[in-house]
Amino acid sequence: MDLLNALIAFLNFVAVPAMAYGSQLALGALGVTLIYGVLRFSNFAHGDTMAFGTMATILVTWLFQSWGISIQPLPTALLALPFGIAITAALLYATDHGVYRFYRKQKAAPVILMIVSMGIMFILNGVVRFIIGPDEQRFDDGTRFLVSARDFKEWTGLNEGLAIKTSQGITVITAFIVVALLFWFLTYTRTGKSMRAFSDNEDLALLSGINPERVVAITWLIVAGLATIAGVLYGLDKSFRPFTYFQLLLPIFASAIVGGLGNPLGAIAGGFIIAFSEVTITYAWKKVISYMVPETLEPSGLVQLLSTDYKFAVSFAILVIVLLFRPTGLFGGKSV
Repeated sequence: MDLLNALIAFLNFVAVPAMAYGSQLALGALGVTLIYGVLRFSNFAHGDTMAFGTMATILVTWLFQSWGISIQPLPTALLALPFGIAITAALLYATDHGVYRFYRKQKAAPVILMIVSMGIMFILNGVVRFIIGPDEQRFDDGTRFLVSARDFKEWTGLNEGLAIKTSQGITVITAFIVVALLFWFLTYTRTGKSMRAFSDNEDLALLSGINPERVVAITWLIVAGLATIAGVLYGLDKSFRPFTYFQLLLPIFASAIVGGLGNPLGAIAGGFIIAFSEVTITYAWKKVISYMVPETLEPSGLVQLLSTDYKFAVSFAILVIVLLFRPTGLFGGKSV
């Protein structure tokens, strides 16, 4: 019985949160790796693109709520999500035409585009804070839990209760659907094959008659979708605060680089590696261990390797180790 309680505690505080967080990082890392693979630069504005997409979705969500529109028991934000994606896609398309296109025509080095993306990052950050404010915004409605700890205890008679939030379930299911659709698009559609060809060899792709501007536009459209979905899922699971999305840039880039920058499969794997590493190292294991050892051997401390305040340090440490020993990532992406 104690082993079952230990397992439930592990699922409740480590496995389920890490699975949801990993899904969010994987979607964010997919956006980063697509831009690097197709447009050949590191987009430092991606975190704030997520914030902008989430902000747009929140504003539409509030509008729907004021009109009494909902999709109970699911969050109204899911209904507003397509509008957030459309607004973000328009922003990215305008940014590309107004800024990035100029540097592409100049055949600017990737480092120049990276620096330009940092400027856009600060502008987006300021725009989001100006429109919605710097404070925390909650926009989750609908049923809060798929499984509540109290109900689980009543069903099983265990001391530990498993709680699965609706946002966690939605995150994992949505991430699975989005990833499956993306891989289908890249593998089986003519446009997806054009994007892959453009990524592998730009000159050969141009000789084959592929329109580079169309490839670029579709890439930004997909990135807008991935960024907005990832940002909204993270906001539903935690909460929305613009600065948090700026901080997410580190674990997202770590996920993309650990898996292999430019490799979509690696981005997904990297997201879960980073998420499980962060949660595992910053979790206080006292409760789990107490169920597994005799009472006389129960630890007096929290058995926590690092405080949750330092969870991004875990991402940074893993990133440095991978860059030192395997710069192409675990799944053989492009060298950083």
